[in-house]
Amino acid sequence: MTVRLLIIEDDDRVREALRLALEDEGYSIDEAPDAESALRKLSYSGPPDALIVDLMLGRMDGFTCIREVRRDHDVPIIVVSARDDTHDVVAALEAGADDYVTKPYEIKEITARLRALRRRSTPVPGSREAPRDLHLDTDAEAPLILSTGSGTVRRGDVELHLTLTEYRLLCELAESAGHVLSRRALLERVWDHGFFGDERIVDVHIRRLRTKIERDPSDPRIIITVRGLGYRLDLGR
Repeated sequence: MTVRLLIIEDDDRVREALRLALEDEGYSIDEAPDAESALRKLSYSGPPDALIVDLMLGRMDGFTCIREVRRDHDVPIIVVSARDDTHDVVAALEAGADDYVTKPYEIKEITARLRALRRRSTPVPGSREAPRDLHLDTDAEAPLILSTGSGTVRRGDVELHLTLTEYRLLCELAESAGHVLSRRALLERVWDHGFFGDERIVDVHIRRLRTKIERDPSDPRIIITVRGLGYRLDLGR
């Protein structure tokens, strides 16, 4: 089955070169020269299998575009940008991007990241065992429940909107509840073996996940930071 990509890039030459290179790799490509037209495409035809987004797009920048996409879609998003400042990387990930590649790049790097993102879709980590409900927080009024069968996370009767990356992070931590997982271990399990990205990606996604599942994200009780080692999920606190 052909993988469909949407490239959002305002430089015509860069967009054309990326389109041709990815088509040579077997991808089906749609293009948008700005964020506004990209969002219209998503509204009309639904999300593709992945988005490739530049940050410098004109009236609506890439950060805003990603946030708008994340309102309705869990589609994997890779940022490809000449901006390599730490602040920009973290800001893009916090907006909802799954990965970040700096220009100049080799097309093999882009395709490797795309393959890793696609492999995250199936199976989810919780599928290694029989589907079950995991009670991550025993709050009497609104317990936090991870259902590996349905692939959902609920706080009481409310289903929480987690991205695929956040869901897989939570599954991996829950599978190893009570044990510390290093950032590198989480990178390899969630972002795929052989991933060569920055460990800051883990910290940013953990921070975003906490805002959705913790009763008080400033004082996390479910996902605990173990200084110098990594993260540990504590059940039933």
